Amino acid sequence: MGRAFEFRKARKMKRWGAMSKTFTKIGREISKAVKDAGPNPETNSRLRVIIQNAKAANMPKDNVERAIKKASDKNTENWEERVYEGYAQFGIAILVETLTDNTTRTVANVRACFNKCDGTLGTTGSLDFAFERKCMFKIEAGEIDVEEFEFEMIDHGAEEIDKDEEENVIIIYGQFADFGNIQSGLEEKGLEIKEAALERIPLETKELTEEDEEIVNKLIERLEDEDDVQQVFHTMA
Repeated sequence: MGRAFEFRKARKMKRWGAMSKTFTKIGREISKAVKDAGPNPETNSRLRVIIQNAKAANMPKDNVERAIKKASDKNTENWEERVYEGYAQFGIAILVETLTDNTTRTVANVRACFNKCDGTLGTTGSLDFAFERKCMFKIEAGEIDVEEFEFEMIDHGAEEIDKDEEENVIIIYGQFADFGNIQSGLEEKGLEIKEAALERIPLETKELTEEDEEIVNKLIERLEDEDDVQQVFHTMA
């Protein structure tokens, strides 16, 4: 069928593989949220947000409903949040957030990723100084007046509000502890949350050459490919 067909097939398979991993990660988040606060999105604010994230990732509604139903079973595994910290080459700090039902497996896999890419896995808390925890929300920009909206959202804990013209969304940042306040503020205004996340923002970043960036990205990609890994943050500019 030709090289062009094979190229398109390979690209499609890679995209499907990425979608599958994304759905798996969201499924684990759903399970954790349900175990923590129940299966009803109306009374479980964290679950409401995850369902919106699933929608933004084009995760089928049936998959979401199955994940909620499965998590409601008392015999379903419990997911534990663990954070691992280390350094890639060239002094780039790496912070890895995981959701796991087997911490022994997870730490072994994360350590193997660092070792194979000439990095070093550090001790818990060793990178607290390098990142600041923030919450992030995205909503449809629509006809919203950004300046007026920013003034209204300050009372709910919003610290920074920007408009992404390309995506036509408004992005709201706030302190980690204000996640619930900002979520409530948006919902009170009847605004649909397209996406929400808890992020770790590097306080300082380091510029690398293009060649060195590729070396660090190999470690980041290897970590992101791990099933137990939810998010990877780094200090590379």
